[in-house]
Amino acid sequence: MTKPPLLLLSLVFFSCIEQQSFDILIRNGKVYNGTGQPGITTDVGINADTIAFIGDLSSATATKTIDANGLIVAPGFINMLSWAIESLIEDGRSMGDIKQGVTLEVFGEGWSMGPLSESMRKDQKEDQGEIKYDVKWTTLGEYLEYLEHKGITPNVASFVGATTLRIHQIGRADRPPTSAELDSMRILVRQAMEEGALGIGSSLIYAPAFYSSTEELIALCEVAAEYDGMYISHMRSEGNRLLDSVDELLRIANESGIDAEIYHLKAAGSENWEKMDQVIAKVDSAREAGLNITANMYNYTAGATGLNAAMPPWVQAGGYAAWANRLADPAIRARLKKEISTPSDDWENLYLGAGSPDNIVLVGFKNDSLRFLTGKTLAEAAEILGKDPIETMMDLVNADGSRVGTVYFMMTEENVKKKIQIPWMSFGSDAGSLAAEGVFIKTSTHPRAYGNFARLLGKYVRDEQVIPMEEAIHKLTLLPATNLKIKRRGKLASGYFADLAIFDPVRIQDKATFQEPHQYSEGMVHVFVNGEQVLSNGEHTGAFPGRAVRGPGYQQ
Repeated sequence: MTKPPLLLLSLVFFSCIEQQSFDILIRNGKVYNGTGQPGITTDVGINADTIAFIGDLSSATATKTIDANGLIVAPGFINMLSWAIESLIEDGRSMGDIKQGVTLEVFGEGWSMGPLSESMRKDQKEDQGEIKYDVKWTTLGEYLEYLEHKGITPNVASFVGATTLRIHQIGRADRPPTSAELDSMRILVRQAMEEGALGIGSSLIYAPAFYSSTEELIALCEVAAEYDGMYISHMRSEGNRLLDSVDELLRIANESGIDAEIYHLKAAGSENWEKMDQVIAKVDSAREAGLNITANMYNYTAGATGLNAAMPPWVQAGGYAAWANRLADPAIRARLKKEISTPSDDWENLYLGAGSPDNIVLVGFKNDSLRFLTGKTLAEAAEILGKDPIETMMDLVNADGSRVGTVYFMMTEENVKKKIQIPWMSFGSDAGSLAAEGVFIKTSTHPRAYGNFARLLGKYVRDEQVIPMEEAIHKLTLLPATNLKIKRRGKLASGYFADLAIFDPVRIQDKATFQEPHQYSEGMVHVFVNGEQVLSNGEHTGAFPGRAVRGPGYQQ
């Protein structure tokens, strides 16, 4: 049989393309597909929730056409550390992140929204701040379904929290689990993995997670590893015992047979800044030996947590009520003043890590009567209240009924840039996805809630050229999707879900500052989630196509 000439085959092929019709056609954009390859000017065709074709579609037709001339077309970004667990309940638009191109929010740093016992559901209801909601779920899978059915703009996924598992079985006590309790925790891991959890998440500087042994974490990770999950950790120390904490993470990965990632990798405290090179060398060596170790980061020299991170874990045993009672005891206060002001490797002391109370900023109060201190440094608050800084911390925790949201300036810009260049680095905001309106502006926040991803693309890619655009987009998209073993996301290719971020490389920029954090980033023009346009010319469209994204162990 005579084969048809190549020219004839080409004509037939291009004739088929000419006849193609799409729901959405994006023309003339500079397409970065997420693999790390340089961008090329071409077209993208979308049908339903899926990318149907990438290439020359000059003769194709579409229900809706977008001219992306002068714009970059990328896969939607993945926020590897999101705290939008409550902000999406309040406002499903995800304004702070969607205006930066984030199409997948990943939860689970130690705490996850399931599994919950009845007492945990009650506590969660009582502990709510400005955002009020009914806890209508028990398991993690039910929570993800709750968001999906409620209506949210981005996709969502979650690790199951090691802290949550511990509280579920033994509360907030400072003790190891019994054999029966550990078995029950492992059963809960299995259930969460089959419901679609991505793996195990831990946050080991905080009580009660601090009380977990390495062996306990290995036992939990062994179950997650059966489902090809990941262990992801806010390590036991990011300061004085940083290198030991990396070793612990590597041991957990090795002995449980699990992939592992470091949450918001940093060297905190000026005396620890030089350790970053050693951390990178340790991880590189482990990767060369066959362990799949990765990390994520936020693009700032300050972190944010609470005043609990400036007090030893023993004083927090039993939960907030027990903690507050201890803070009212003069003998305990005297002991605390000594321990907080004394360098130690026994616990992560962010009071000393910041170097000075002038480097600690108070940003989140539950009690209206204390909000006049919002934005003040701890030193300023102490002067206003006529007390020393450590006494001020203790009194504020007691008076506010919370841990008090706090920003700590502890890192160096040199290390931020060094981390951005690491090949195995992805990015996470470590914040909710807030709106610059309503209940969200009643308290302050860290600017990373509005600017982490735009800051990478504007400040560090365009302005300072720390890494090229194609590498940054890879680290925001396909790299984290691959690490999480999420299928059909993180890449612009036929058959992948149509999650897209389309932005102006000249205008992309974070605007939020520590003084005025409630400011949206600029330069993100269009965003699509599962084929639906959720951002059009920088404005939210009112669409809520977000879905629960399940991990590799999901059993429907």
